[in-house]
Amino acid sequence: MSETTVPAVDQRDDPLRFGVGARVTVAVMTDRYVDVIMDALRRADATGLVVQTGDVSTYLGGAEPELLRYLTELSAAIAESGEHAAITVHLSRGCPGEVICELPGGAGPRAVEVAPGRVTGRYAAAEWALYPLADDVRAGVEPDHMRDIYAAIELAKDNGTFRASEHFVTRLEGDLGTVLATVFAGWTMVGRGVQHVTSHLTLSVNSPSHDHVAG
Repeated sequence: MSETTVPAVDQRDDPLRFGVGARVTVAVMTDRYVDVIMDALRRADATGLVVQTGDVSTYLGGAEPELLRYLTELSAAIAESGEHAAITVHLSRGCPGEVICELPGGAGPRAVEVAPGRVTGRYAAAEWALYPLADDVRAGVEPDHMRDIYAAIELAKDNGTFRASEHFVTRLEGDLGTVLATVFAGWTMVGRGVQHVTSHLTLSVNSPSHDHVAG
């Protein structure tokens, strides 16, 4: 396992205290998958993030905008290879029982605004699930996980990435960067009222079934 830490976070609001982070796994359908993945890792800007790579997944710890930037750059580089790939992302913030976390309680300290992301010019299809893990009142908000999930889905409808509700997931389609930004926006939006929120996303890029999609 390798670890890279690039400090650039104001310690007065260190996201690692709140367990803000992600895990990402990339599967590339080619015998040159090592070259594709290593090139993408070199091209992704890890400034401000803790990066720990293992044999199953890579852990990313840091603030939401830096996580979005890194995952967008990593995924875009994978897509630019032209190879069919699946990218699985697990997001978490709020961390009860986290390995390293000093959670002060409440959702408010991490009520951040996430950048809108960037257009990559690469099409992606995705399956997305969001889990507001609340069982008590936080920040004056009564827990209601379906209310929060529907609010995030409405956000996806508003920006045009929503395609369908399917078993256990919501299908998103569109520019890779916009799909990722949608998922991050829903995740952080729910986090303003719910202390512990996780989200799962599986992206498909360059699938043979995407041949009908321009770009």
